[in-house]
Amino acid sequence: MRLATEEKIELGPTEQGTVNPAFGGKDSDEQPQLTVDIGEPQTEALEETVDKGVDLVYSLNDRPPWYLCILLGFQHYILAFGGIIAVPLILAEPLCIKDNNVAKSQLISTIFFVSGLCTLLQTAVGSRLPILQGGTFSFITPTLAILALPKWQCPAPNAPVMLSMQLQNGTSPLQVENSDEVWMSRMREIQGAILVSSLLQIVLGFSGLVGLVLKYIGPLAIAPTINLIGLSLFIEAGKKCGGHWGIAALTVCLILLFSQYLSKVDVPMIAYKDKKWTVFQYPLFKLFSALLGMCGGWLVCFLLTIFDVFPSKSDEYGFSARTDINMNAVTNSPWFHVPYPGQWGLPTVSVSSVLGMMAGVLASTMESIGDYYACARLSGAPPPPTHAINRGIAVEGIGCILAALWGTGNGTTSYSQNIAALGITKVGSRLVIQTTGILMILLGIFGKFGAVFITIPDPVIGGMFLVMFGMIAAVGISNLQYVDLNSSRNLLILGFSTFSGLVLPTWFHSNPGVIDTGIKELDQVIVVLFTTHMFIGGFFGFILDNTIPGTDRERGIKSWRDKVQEGSKNICDQSCYDIPFCNGILKQFRCFQYMPFLPSYKTSQQRTSQ
Repeated sequence: MRLATEEKIELGPTEQGTVNPAFGGKDSDEQPQLTVDIGEPQTEALEETVDKGVDLVYSLNDRPPWYLCILLGFQHYILAFGGIIAVPLILAEPLCIKDNNVAKSQLISTIFFVSGLCTLLQTAVGSRLPILQGGTFSFITPTLAILALPKWQCPAPNAPVMLSMQLQNGTSPLQVENSDEVWMSRMREIQGAILVSSLLQIVLGFSGLVGLVLKYIGPLAIAPTINLIGLSLFIEAGKKCGGHWGIAALTVCLILLFSQYLSKVDVPMIAYKDKKWTVFQYPLFKLFSALLGMCGGWLVCFLLTIFDVFPSKSDEYGFSARTDINMNAVTNSPWFHVPYPGQWGLPTVSVSSVLGMMAGVLASTMESIGDYYACARLSGAPPPPTHAINRGIAVEGIGCILAALWGTGNGTTSYSQNIAALGITKVGSRLVIQTTGILMILLGIFGKFGAVFITIPDPVIGGMFLVMFGMIAAVGISNLQYVDLNSSRNLLILGFSTFSGLVLPTWFHSNPGVIDTGIKELDQVIVVLFTTHMFIGGFFGFILDNTIPGTDRERGIKSWRDKVQEGSKNICDQSCYDIPFCNGILKQFRCFQYMPFLPSYKTSQQRTSQ
């Protein structure tokens, strides 16, 4: 889940964006310029979108001019920026690299690089939809639970780290001090957990089990799961904001100002077109609210640091708001750093970590399925067929494996706010998102770029977290729109699963060592699972929703499925989901009809009717 600045972002398949009559169709003789005319995107307009579809300047298979691809691609990059950069910043402290700026900049570069690779993979052979891939908060909660285990507690400051190494003759071990081994060993544990647990996502996709799982997972299972992702991160946000609550509040106010109060204010801009200068209206505040809010807080901190308003002693309140604390990160970072697989060492695997991370994998999978339907609607494509969904989920699993091999400390998933941007810009071209992927790879290689963001003061990051994590919690709750909230059955399931997801992990954290079965590995499995908020909430929601009697309408299953099946104005046909250059081969061999992730797949009913 990520921070969304648009009107409506939901987990399920929803309408995001409105019909813009100011745009002509693709057949227009004029070259479409980069303009967005946001009218009155109220609820009534959103309802009209359901019936009329989306008027697009460029649809899924269209190829905009190269300069427009770069401009729109960079815009998508900025929209995903907040969510992507938040992941390594959250993990810095539990990974014991709070003061290791070089390591943090390398993590930032790596996650941007891998996100670009996964975006290209998803758009080329995955679902084939214009959908951006990046780090996911679904993996944060189990990651924090794993790193909270006693064996992964950070050592005391300045304590030597002893690493057993063999001398060249192999006769005796040598004890050496290696500070990097502290965080790399923790990173390898997370890498191994993501690597193995992502195999579940690949199996769900390639086997076609996603459709079977969806029959049993409804809004009452998803809502507490996603809601608890946001609620469980309040401690992280509090730590960052606590450095200077005034700066954190300023950042929140700026983000709210740009994303809500000024969302309908278009900024006049000048463009050169048809040999003349033209003025057009652009929703600058709406599209770049998170970035503008963060940069505004950053600038204020910079000015207050220059005028020496903030204290210069590290033990005084407000010191963490200074912008010159981590300047050495920029000077010490290399100009270019090419991330590569295994750069932190060989991943380690433990049963407890893998099982805990599987909760994140399932949550990410359910989130992405809803994103596929929303993306198809806003890019002028028909609702994604079964084979496209299966292949998209499988490719996301492969993307998570790539993230584990490179060592981002996280997996990858679809980015909802970038999908909503399709409805605002009216550009649903796959090529634009592929351009974004290339930009992310290039900027990920540029080492100084990642290091610059280390200088963002903690209170500014905390302010961004307050809005972002609150949005994640709200996105989970938004799935309840399909459910009958007048039903005592549904209220019981929702309340119990959410409250249990808060109570049990808190109790286990406050009573360490209470689980003692005599088997160390089993103890770790129980502790990781029961300290993962989203697992507890999702587990109880799933079990109760499928065992307590209730109609499909009452559970919200019927409304949810109806939303998926609602028609839209399709500019493309089903061929837009085909894998490039493979159609001829897939039609030649009958065996490909039985593979649920290929375009040639046919159900048993379709095969018998032939």
